[in-house]
Amino acid sequence: MQRTSVAITAVGGYVPDFVLTNKMLEEMVDTTDEWIVTRTGIRERRILKGEGLGSSDMGAEAVKEILRKRNIDPAEIDCVICATVTPDMVFPATANIIADKTGMVNAFSFDVGAACSGFLFALTTGTSLIESGRYRKVIVVGVDKMSAILDFSDRTTCVIFGDGAGAVLLEKNEEGFGIMDSLLKTDGSGRKHLHMKAGGSVKPATIETVMSKEHFLYQEGQAVFKFAVKGMADISYELMQRNNLTAEDIAWLVPHQANLRIIDATANRMGLPMEKVMINIQKYGNTTAGTIPLCLWEWEKQLKKGDNVILAAFGGGFTWGATWVKWAYDGTGR
Repeated sequence: MQRTSVAITAVGGYVPDFVLTNKMLEEMVDTTDEWIVTRTGIRERRILKGEGLGSSDMGAEAVKEILRKRNIDPAEIDCVICATVTPDMVFPATANIIADKTGMVNAFSFDVGAACSGFLFALTTGTSLIESGRYRKVIVVGVDKMSAILDFSDRTTCVIFGDGAGAVLLEKNEEGFGIMDSLLKTDGSGRKHLHMKAGGSVKPATIETVMSKEHFLYQEGQAVFKFAVKGMADISYELMQRNNLTAEDIAWLVPHQANLRIIDATANRMGLPMEKVMINIQKYGNTTAGTIPLCLWEWEKQLKKGDNVILAAFGGGFTWGATWVKWAYDGTGR
């Protein structure tokens, strides 16, 4: 008899309609298409436009797609976990708002804040809830409206990020497929390299903090790049070694879409050719917690039952991790 495991059984995604191209950014800041593409691999990104729209609106659309695909009554969902660093508001949790907007009236919900690694942290948490035996259906959302915290006069950050959401449904699997193993790490000393200076309890919002642009993302690019290359590559390789997986065993690497050079380094460390790597950074940029589920959403049709898939991420905190998934169904596409 196969062990009972927890599997991803459906994927949903959403990206806004508005496309912000590198050419458009050339008119906004001192940069060029060549400079951006050479350093990041990004050619365009999506931006959520519209008064009163936030992360919950994108997350809700991704969840609705899952519910439609599986023909599930929203009231059947037991729990919603939302990974985000751009919540609609400080409280309540964006997960609470997503549940309300999608009719998941019986689900308890909460947010996870682990920056670009947030989806993996939330996925592991959701898996544990089902493994406990108390819950049957858990939805994990990764979403960020990064445009809300970007200084569009800072060429070092505004060219990198975009807006988007992805979501997965977790359920028990009796065939041995699903979330097989995870390695998750944090190092709070890295916070000085990537954070938001004001708006928290240490430095509440004032007229001075707003005028000083301290409510935008702050990043020391070189330091973050150095840590990210090593962290994401090493944790992915360690996960493979721990589970006796070789490059030949892996069908897909699903890396956080931070920077094409970081993705290349991770694939090389794992011994994987680039044709086994999901990459959509060129059209969506870095959507933070949204990147990994958005890749699964786009590649769902190509995923096959039994595929070994490695999810890998690195983010502010510092946070980083890798998860081994044995895919549980043949992809149905969108």
